[in-house]
Amino acid sequence: MHYYLKYGTSLRGLMAEETVDAEDYLEFVHNIDLNGYIGPNPELDRMLRRIALDKIIFTNSTQEHARRVLDVLGVGDRFRFVVDIRAVDYISKPDPRAYRRLLDLIGAAGDECILVEDNPRNLLPGKALGMTTILVDHGECSEVDYCVKDILSVGGVVARIVDSQ
Repeated sequence: MHYYLKYGTSLRGLMAEETVDAEDYLEFVHNIDLNGYIGPNPELDRMLRRIALDKIIFTNSTQEHARRVLDVLGVGDRFRFVVDIRAVDYISKPDPRAYRRLLDLIGAAGDECILVEDNPRNLLPGKALGMTTILVDHGECSEVDYCVKDILSVGGVVARIVDSQ
């Protein structure tokens, strides 16, 4: 918990304060049977299909793990690509450098992006770069642009954002 709170992820803390092989760590923590936790989500697929924007995963995990999660959910084909922890040189959210690297990788300005997260601290650096922020399933909404009760509500908010531009 100390590393997570101080550095954003346990891995980043271990890399800063201990000697750890990042790839060994990532392989170990992501070696789980996802089917015991999640399954296909046709409603999520329908909602994502209705959003006529490029969708990109920005994750503190690996591309392989993110793809496995997306595939189990049945939404893997809805995302253009995954920007993972490796792509941002193991600098994790909420470090602002990770967000700047994300924007460089996708070739976009912050004000062209909508960032959806379930952790408020991971939205704030994106908001500082001009991203429109949507917080999912959280009570504290004062520092973000939009709050929704669940992921399926994101589609309606995105539609309102796009219609207002």
